[in-house]
Amino acid sequence: MAGHIQDRWYKTETTPNGKTTRVKSDRYGTGMRYRARYIGPDGTEKSKSFPDGKKRLAEKWLTKIEADMDSGRYVDPKAGQTTFRQYAEKWLQSQTTDPTTREPVAVQIRRHAIPYLGSRPLGSFKPEHIREWLGELERALPASSYRRVIFASVSAVFTAAVDDEYLHRNPCQASSVRAPAPNGARVVPWTRQRTFAVRAALPQEYQAMVDLGAGCGLRQGEIFGLCTDAISFDTGWLHVALQVKVSNGKLVFARPKRDKERDVPLPDRVAHTLKHHMEAHPPVSVTLPWLRPDGPLLTKRLLFTRANGEGAVRRTDFNTRVWKPALVKAGVLPEPEPGKRHASAREDGMHALRHFYASVLLDAGENIKALSTYLGHTDPGFTLRVYTHLLPSSDGRTRDAIDTTWE
Repeated sequence: MAGHIQDRWYKTETTPNGKTTRVKSDRYGTGMRYRARYIGPDGTEKSKSFPDGKKRLAEKWLTKIEADMDSGRYVDPKAGQTTFRQYAEKWLQSQTTDPTTREPVAVQIRRHAIPYLGSRPLGSFKPEHIREWLGELERALPASSYRRVIFASVSAVFTAAVDDEYLHRNPCQASSVRAPAPNGARVVPWTRQRTFAVRAALPQEYQAMVDLGAGCGLRQGEIFGLCTDAISFDTGWLHVALQVKVSNGKLVFARPKRDKERDVPLPDRVAHTLKHHMEAHPPVSVTLPWLRPDGPLLTKRLLFTRANGEGAVRRTDFNTRVWKPALVKAGVLPEPEPGKRHASAREDGMHALRHFYASVLLDAGENIKALSTYLGHTDPGFTLRVYTHLLPSSDGRTRDAIDTTWE
């Protein structure tokens, strides 16, 4: 057994004749009687106290400590007492991703994990605690896809805690814990009629946004951050290297999602639209900090700005004041009741334009790898999983091949 057990209620004294005897100490009858002590891997003494009558429990504790040391599963008991809140905050502060990526992760953990898990010591977590939390999360957030993102962030915290030896196993990875299922709903692209109805319903200065989303596959932030030097009318390409994002409540310039710059074909019809837009609404020089509110300032001539021409477009304002009213006018959303907000439009946000773009390219025979590149996806496999049901059916090709042979 590692270490030894000290009995605080008794001490050993030597009698005048040289014999040793146990006598009551000054602490007899008060406080915890036994203190189990051992030397940890870091060379410092560790201990835990046990009450009277629990010496066998102290012995079992030391035996377990020894077994954990031998198996490599040892965790410093004091480290295990660190709460999820304490470690999660420390973990968030140590992240080295860009601020616009860290921000949503911090919101997920602070808003949806810490209120449920924050006070529990890391060393006490069991799979049942994660299952209970997931149940609470499901009641609070119906969207499975968002719960899945939150779960992944929390699991990352526990993985780091295991690496840092605060606990020996990630409870999120237990076989009895099931991560929220991915969104199983298939993408249903807008029709051509709906796409152009929404375009016509937008204010004139924003109509070309639809052409960029539906005709070039740009994300919303990339459309807001499109600048004149990204457009090559001569070669027929767009260089997507910038977007407008929110960081700590402030607008900033940043690279596209996952820092993935890309070149996208610029169709002639979209190029014509952009030229007409730039003649009617000349680009405006906008200065924003880079990546974070205190970052270095960067000035770009943007194609789209706020209605008064002062500053970049803010996503939340645009969605509420421009996009949703256009959806109502186009018949996509119902007219809200007086004093009420517009209905939720999760499937009909500007991201629907990218789905339309993908559906048009796949219908025209474009391959998945090229589409993945144009959309800015890191993995063509992801593109395939999202849009595989939009690919031309193999049964149709089979019939055509056989029919051609039999002619």
